[in-house]
Amino acid sequence: MASTEGLQAYEEEKLLLPFPKERGWGSRHLYLFQHFWCPSTHIEGVINFQKHFQAKDSDVIVASFPKSGTTWLKALTFSILNRKRFSSFDNHPLLTSNSHELVPFLDFIFHGDNIQHKLSYLSNMTEPRVFGTHVPFPSLSNSIKESNCKILYICRNPFDAFVSSWTFFNKTKSGSLHEVTIEEALEKYCKGIVGFGPTWEHMLGYWKESIATPNKVLFLKYEGLML
Repeated sequence: MASTEGLQAYEEEKLLLPFPKERGWGSRHLYLFQHFWCPSTHIEGVINFQKHFQAKDSDVIVASFPKSGTTWLKALTFSILNRKRFSSFDNHPLLTSNSHELVPFLDFIFHGDNIQHKLSYLSNMTEPRVFGTHVPFPSLSNSIKESNCKILYICRNPFDAFVSSWTFFNKTKSGSLHEVTIEEALEKYCKGIVGFGPTWEHMLGYWKESIATPNKVLFLKYEGLML
């Protein structure tokens, strides 16, 4: 009898077969999924998130392209929304927990089986709930688009985001992935072949929505927050 790991790998392979594939530099492969390049390890979570996530009007979604100030904005958002719960610095969760733990990525939450358990966990979270995502606006779940929840989007100078991404990848890559030269990485980045890319399309999706629905989407610039 096949192992659970073997069956899961087989199911993931079947899921990915229809999509164009490129070798990634932040992951083994990227797949062109819903018009953006998605790491193979994220597609299942994105699909489950789109199908099953039910947004609440009080939710806040922190959206960004990778390495654009996500960690910083998550920490700021969590602190502002929970300023009454954690009014003292002595017991503030950010002193002991990373902001990615306190503001989880939606596709990470929905990765894997046991969807009902995940939905139960989400329904019992303290409100207002705060989540993160790198998913482009067109691929967000319909419940986010149709609800009155708020979206905070942060963008960053693409050159700085690229350098940060390349440095981060080469520091944290697994031994099974080869080190990527900056020239090789830049060529792929400029072609848009990077996780959740192309970069400009990602930014434009949220920018256009911030113009169309300014009460729902707030478009922030990393450089502006630093002033």
